[in-house]
Amino acid sequence: MKIKVLLADDHKMLREGIKQLLEFDDLIAVTNQASSGKEVKDFLSGEHFDVVVLDINLPDGSGIELIPYIKDNYPDTKILMLTVHNEVDYLMKAMEAGANGYILKDSSSDDLIDAIKEVAGGERYIERSMVTALNSRLLQRHNNELKAKRLTKRESQILTSIAEGKSNKDIAEFYDISERTVKNHITNIFDKIGVTDRTQAAVFAIRNDLVHL
Repeated sequence: MKIKVLLADDHKMLREGIKQLLEFDDLIAVTNQASSGKEVKDFLSGEHFDVVVLDINLPDGSGIELIPYIKDNYPDTKILMLTVHNEVDYLMKAMEAGANGYILKDSSSDDLIDAIKEVAGGERYIERSMVTALNSRLLQRHNNELKAKRLTKRESQILTSIAEGKSNKDIAEFYDISERTVKNHITNIFDKIGVTDRTQAAVFAIRNDLVHL
């Protein structure tokens, strides 16, 4: 049986070109094309697809935002992100949202066909050129998690306050402690997470989901 594909991209010419390339393979059939997130939802509600090939940039929102909707409502449908974004942040957001694969638009048609077949078969596919960067980021995240676990409960609270832009005086008043105690806590925080100033500490807290602003 052929792999039924829904191709979602807001550029019609690009969609038509990709469709033609994919259908050179006897196992793949692009049975519908969507130009927006709304069209993706409409097509999914009326027809089963094995794989949605989904662009990140859509006129009515991000393709990444569609991923949880598709996974919740059509759990058997796999999602392959096809995008120009080669930044590892986009890759991580897509995979964390539930995408089954991530491939760049400048990849070869053979790579795209392989990616579709792999995700349709239950495997994950990651753009080869991004694997090293992804592994490096995952290692960095793991190390940051270990650093964050070294913080005491009070230090975590004060780090959150720093990320929220509160001064030492504000923090001292909020927790009913002296400013000197606050300064001591901040010195310990900087040492444990490996930063040298409040801005770096705030960035660490935000990037590692210790605080949401």
